Order: sequence, then C-alpha cells, then structure tokens
Amino acid sequence: MEERRRPKYYGGIPEPPRFSSSQVSLPKFFVGVLLSSMLASGLTWYIVEYMTVPEVKARKISRRRNLTFGEKRNIRIFQRNARSVVYITKLQRQRDFFSMNVYQIPRGTGTGFIWDRAGHIVTNFHVIRGASSVRVRLSDHSTWTARVVGRDPSKDLAVLRIRAPRSKLRPIRVGRSGNLRVGQKVYAIGNPFGLDRTLTVGVVSALNRQIKSLTGRPIQGVIQTDAAINPGNSGGPLIDTSGLLIGVNTAIYSPSRASAGIGFAVPVDTVNRVVPSLIKYGRMIRPRIGVIIIQDPNFVKSLGKLGVMIARISRRGPAARAGLRGVRETADGDLLLGDIIIAINGRKVKTSNDLLTYIEKKKIGDVVILTIDRYNKKMKVKIKLY
Repeated sequence: MEERRRPKYYGGIPEPPRFSSSQVSLPKFFVGVLLSSMLASGLTWYIVEYMTVPEVKARKISRRRNLTFGEKRNIRIFQRNARSVVYITKLQRQRDFFSMNVYQIPRGTGTGFIWDRAGHIVTNFHVIRGASSVRVRLSDHSTWTARVVGRDPSKDLAVLRIRAPRSKLRPIRVGRSGNLRVGQKVYAIGNPFGLDRTLTVGVVSALNRQIKSLTGRPIQGVIQTDAAINPGNSGGPLIDTSGLLIGVNTAIYSPSRASAGIGFAVPVDTVNRVVPSLIKYGRMIRPRIGVIIIQDPNFVKSLGKLGVMIARISRRGPAARAGLRGVRETADGDLLLGDIIIAINGRKVKTSNDLLTYIEKKKIGDVVILTIDRYNKKMKVKIKLY
C-alpha cells in the first residue's frame, strides 16, 4: 500500500500543491477566472508561485530651493514667540445627580501669552468667563492651575497667574500700536479649534475700528487684520515683523464663526494701560470726575441740545468742588435740569462713551477742562481727575 505523504507546513500554512505542466492544460484566462471566483466565494486560495510583481523603486528626491527672506523671517518670528504663547482650558463644576459628586468639566479653550516672569498670563475676559478654575499649558507641555488675578470686561481683558519656575517663563516683547499703518504685515499665534500653537500671516486691514464688549461699552481703536483668526485664537498675540506684541486677538466677524478674513485685536497701547492695574488692583482703576451721567442720549436731544447731562454729583468729588450741578428737585416738587457737558479739553462730547473714553486715557491727578451748558449759558470748568 502506497504511503500517503504528509503536507509540509510553513508558519502554520500548508504547502501549496504542485502541478506539472502536463497536468494543467487550462488556459491562463480560465485560471484567472477560477482564482477570482475562489476569492469572491470566500475560499482559501494559495499564492501562485510563478506570478511575478514588477519592482517598485522610490521616487528620486528633488533638491529644495533655499528659503526666501520672507520665509526665514516667518520662521524666526514664530520660533521667537511660540514659547511665550500658552494654551488655556476653562473648567466648570458639574454635579452628578446620582452620586452627588462634583466634577470639573472642560468647557472651552483659548490662548494667552506670558506677560512677565512673575507668572502673569494675559488673555481675553471671555475666554475665562464663568470658569470655576483655569488650567494653563506652557510650550513644554507642562500644565499649571491658574488663579484669576484681575479682569476688565469692558476691554475684554483678563490676567491669570501661575506658580511656574522662572526658567519656564518667557515674557513676550511689547511694542506700540499707536504708530501702526494699514498694510503692515502681522502674525497671529494661537490655538484655533484646540490645535496647539498655530501661526497665521496677514496684514493690518484697518485701524481705529470699534467693537462692542460684553458690558455693551465699545472698545475703541481696535486693529482689524486679515490674518486667519478662529475660535480658540482668542487671547493670543498679534505680532509685527519685529516680533513685538501689537494687539490681543479678541474677535472675528463671520456668520459661520470661522475665519472670513476679518479679525479684530485689542491694541497693545490699551493692553499696556489696563494690565498693570489688573495686576495691582484686580480691576481697572479709571480716573473719575465724580459725576453720574444720564445714559439716554435721546433725553438731551429732546431738549434740542448735544452732550450728556449730569444726573448726580458725588459729594466729595472734584465736580462738586468745581460747582457742577446735577438734576435737582425744588421744594415745590419741580425738577431742575443738570449741567450738560458738551466738550472736554475742546473735544465735543455727544454720548457718555465719548466722555468715558477720553477720561480713561488720562491718569489720576491730570487736569481737564469741561465745557458745560447751564440753561443756555456756556461755562468752562477746570477739574482734577481722581
């Protein structure tokens, strides 16, 4: 009786059967059809040994041209400033109603930048608004719990502080925004859509724009840029070609909430005036004249006049010492109108925002001259801000 040969195994796969040319006379076409039908039916089929695969070689690598001057500058500016940019995560408390445990849930991300080696971080107020706690991730991916030091919603600015070693903190270099010109090249660094440290390039599209803050008060002197700014870029730096901070990216104009080529940044001159006050006092300390203004502009217009009317005077303020008058009630119950401020230092005042915007650019102790209308009689009053 002929002994049956046992198949050889190669790594658990039986050796494929071998046939001589005299045993196989099917045309190659039918062999292909057979193999295809075996594959389509899910049957195991064997690799045909005599099938050859053409050799595939890697493509020849072409030599890259040298980087242009502009490209080298872009790289240099990003490398110089990327370490100053941080990733901010806003957390909110949420209670599990089944276990009654309280958890910290991420509720948004944004961008900030290192202001000084004391660990102060500047960002937008709306980035950390409503947060129960804030985390800051540095460029070396170390994460730190941040404390909110100060906030100014009317300028959409906030300052955080982290207890990181000074060796990890690289403050951004600060420039000026008062001498910017339309057409200047600018760079925005941020974390759009949660992507870490992204660089976009554009130009200053316009200057002295006005946007509305969360408090309803306008932010004056805003920089408009076409550098791509998306959700997550908020609080990041806008940088000029010298690598200096010129603004804080704060908003975009887009129905789809994605970059449409119109972004806005709070000018650095405003930032440099607000941030020291936030660090020292926790809020913006603005000079005052000691009056409360009637906010409705139509009230003064109904009298056929332009300006803002004083509703009340602070008893010990400079306006009271200067003899200004607010709305008063006579013994007979009649109301006497207050003084109408029509100009400050020669600049016309049409709304309360005109007055507040001019005063907040001054310092405590500065002297201003108010032009007032008191019963159709114009007067000039000198007041020392406090």
